[in-house]
Amino acid sequence: MASIKISSKVEQNEWKALQDLARESHQSISGLLTEAIGDYVRKRRLRPEVLDHLDDSMQENEDLGRRLAK
Repeated sequence: MASIKISSKVEQNEWKALQDLARESHQSISGLLTEAIGDYVRKRRLRPEVLDHLDDSMQENEDLGRRLAK
């Protein structure tokens, strides 16, 4: 897949944490950023209706959930 170059500003503490993680995990910052962006996009694309239905289902089955937890 083709790569593009981006430029952005981040908080200094977050940049340092990313550098540390890259070093500790033997990964490139580019690789970590690509993975993080992909995770973020997948997470944000969950349709609100799906989450609403999940919430409704959990509320409707709250008693069953308590009984199963015992």
